[in-house]
Amino acid sequence: MTSPAVRARGLTKCFGEVIALSGVDLDVPAGQVHGLVGPNGAGKTTLLGLLLGLAVADEGSLQILGEPVGRVLGVPDGVAGFVDGPGLYPGLTARQNLAALLSLRGDGGRRAGDVDEALHEVGLTDVADDRLRGFSLGMRQRLGLAAALLTEPRLLVLDEPANGLDPAGKRQVHRVLTTVAANGTAVVLSSHRMDDLAALCHEVTILNLGRVVFSGPTGKLATESGDLAYRVVTSDPEAARAVAGETAGLRLAEPDPRSAARPEPDAMVVRGAVPAVDDLVFRLVGAGVAVRELGPVVPPLEAAFLALTGDEPDAEAEPDAPADNAADAQPDRRLDEEIAR
Repeated sequence: MTSPAVRARGLTKCFGEVIALSGVDLDVPAGQVHGLVGPNGAGKTTLLGLLLGLAVADEGSLQILGEPVGRVLGVPDGVAGFVDGPGLYPGLTARQNLAALLSLRGDGGRRAGDVDEALHEVGLTDVADDRLRGFSLGMRQRLGLAAALLTEPRLLVLDEPANGLDPAGKRQVHRVLTTVAANGTAVVLSSHRMDDLAALCHEVTILNLGRVVFSGPTGKLATESGDLAYRVVTSDPEAARAVAGETAGLRLAEPDPRSAARPEPDAMVVRGAVPAVDDLVFRLVGAGVAVRELGPVVPPLEAAFLALTGDEPDAEAEPDAPADNAADAQPDRRLDEEIAR
């Protein structure tokens, strides 16, 4: 039986009196994409730093690519990635940055074609000879991914790799990560975006206050979302509300007077489990009410995440914008202090 790319048991990490990680277990098989999520300050960056050898755990055991990681900084060969953004040279071009990386690793003799191929994979061929200081956040993220891919890693660790990407750039990165995993590399990534997790990850681990509150397949996480709020647009709103009020297992969500969103006269929001929503649709059709739109207000993965981290989704709230990983709370920021020491 092949050993997992990552096997962690009871990882604990403290920064002074702050407990960043407490008894964390993690298993990541080769050839899979594993998502790491949690509220700001949950310990995501700290855990990624341990996987990259930027810090060491105070307690617990960690095996990476079949080798035990001790109480000294460093990890086995075959690990690549970045935390808090890739470390790059702003005065150099994209091509020069990758060439410098190969030289620092003692791989300066590799073909220039390897650099060109890495730039092509992440969609940066057209800006290969532009200096990095003019790059957007998303372009820097993609160049950081190209730098990691150049090392031909067996474990790829990425902190918010889709941060700052436009839709085309995100599709490009998703395609690269899917291909890398299909070729046998284990990928561990953090993300605040539930749509990224649903599209990419085989399994996810949710951290809250340094502890694991869920770890397993994304499908299992979605089933744990419980009752969801659904937005329903019909041809006869008044009749639809009457039918919804008579449907067992459903309750109508009243508009929040504090919300800045304009009321939708043709829409209503109901909360309940999937079978109850199915029953509502059946009853509406039977009553001659056309259902024009039906969908969850908050996607199932996001609803499960909010429930597991103690923050129930608001049926009337606008979806949150993606959080910037630079805004992580104090426990994760202290990783930089640990590295500096």
